[in-house]
Amino acid sequence: MTIAIVGAGFTGLSAAYDLAKAGRKVIVFDSDGEPGGLAGGFPIGSSTLLEKFYHHWFVSDRHIMDLIADLGLQNNILHRQSQTGLYYNNRLFRLSSPVDVLKFTALPFLDRLRLGFLVLQVRMIKDWRSIEHLSVEEWLVGLCGRRVYDLVWAPLLDAKFSTYKDEISATWFLLKLQLRGGSRGKNGSEILAYYKGGFAALAQQLRNAIVAAGGEVRLGQTVSQIDVHEGQATGVRLASGEQVPADQILLTTALPIAADLLAQSAPSDWLQALRKVQYLANRCIVLELDRSLSTTYWINVNEPGFPFVGVIEHTNFEPPETYGGKHIVYLSRYMPDSDPLYTISDDLYVAYALPYIKRMFPDFDESWIHAAHVWKADHAQPVTTRNYSKMIPSHVTPIKGVTLFSMAQIYPEDRGTNYAVREGRKAAALLTPP
Repeated sequence: MTIAIVGAGFTGLSAAYDLAKAGRKVIVFDSDGEPGGLAGGFPIGSSTLLEKFYHHWFVSDRHIMDLIADLGLQNNILHRQSQTGLYYNNRLFRLSSPVDVLKFTALPFLDRLRLGFLVLQVRMIKDWRSIEHLSVEEWLVGLCGRRVYDLVWAPLLDAKFSTYKDEISATWFLLKLQLRGGSRGKNGSEILAYYKGGFAALAQQLRNAIVAAGGEVRLGQTVSQIDVHEGQATGVRLASGEQVPADQILLTTALPIAADLLAQSAPSDWLQALRKVQYLANRCIVLELDRSLSTTYWINVNEPGFPFVGVIEHTNFEPPETYGGKHIVYLSRYMPDSDPLYTISDDLYVAYALPYIKRMFPDFDESWIHAAHVWKADHAQPVTTRNYSKMIPSHVTPIKGVTLFSMAQIYPEDRGTNYAVREGRKAAALLTPP
């Protein structure tokens, strides 16, 4: 039996790895030339790979850690303390520990206590369904007050979810807070994990393991359609016109792409349900600098009008020596794919963003820039609105032999490589009879 997997992100690769080890004939297809999906990379210098979009793990991310251990690569896991901050009213505040929260003078002292106490409050919520009907605003204003919400959380939600911000489920935010809270040490500082050589290196090593187990990973090949005969999938059709027979097909794509692949064969109401789930795109600038902007790893930008929601100085986490002494900075922004900032040229987007960096860091000069890279992802973030659990499609599709595992189905968790691995291994177990 041949199993075709559409998508070489960590869901597809993890599924293929388990299936190939179990002796199944598996072929993975991806239109990108590199494995890893949104965790894929590009070369910095002659050989070092860097993620196109910033990535790290939390210490509680056990699924990805288990996979790395299975590969015998656990010595490549790096644990490091991170520094976070918030830019507001032309000032940078450090927010890496409970003491930093108490020193956050942008809020009155009582509101600082309410902000700090939020971490304890979210730990007490055991049933995420109890707040799923609430928006993030409705829930957070009730917990920490209007001033805290308007200053700390509202700008981030606006930059993250754009026009959808008022409809995002409180459950999405609850799980975010619980995840970050579980990655803090005894002194309240945050400990994060990275992979030696980067996530892209792990994706390459996972691909090599699939091939070594007898599987196949075909990159740079776009699947344009799922072939179906009398309700049974028979294979995949590539954009080149090639037809590849398969008995089982695992789709790991965004839901609208899955709908397009099955548009000629699946019931219209099922296709409509898939397309009902909305996505935001992401545009990310990666700067190679000859010096550092600050000592902070992650700065949330709480100023309106900025073309990025965060300044992530990657080399305040993974040392510059990894990248030949270059300092790596990510400038990330989520937006609808119709936003003018998503459609303008890369050069114009960089030119638009740089004055805002100058505003944050007055000493910054464009001469510091060694190179600027711009990456785009059309389906970067599923929009998890209130009562989103009612919208999640089943892994079983109306087409016999087609299974669907995507990042839009992992709710209440948010997308990430840890949950991608979990879902991929679940998919492999479903497709491997006992």
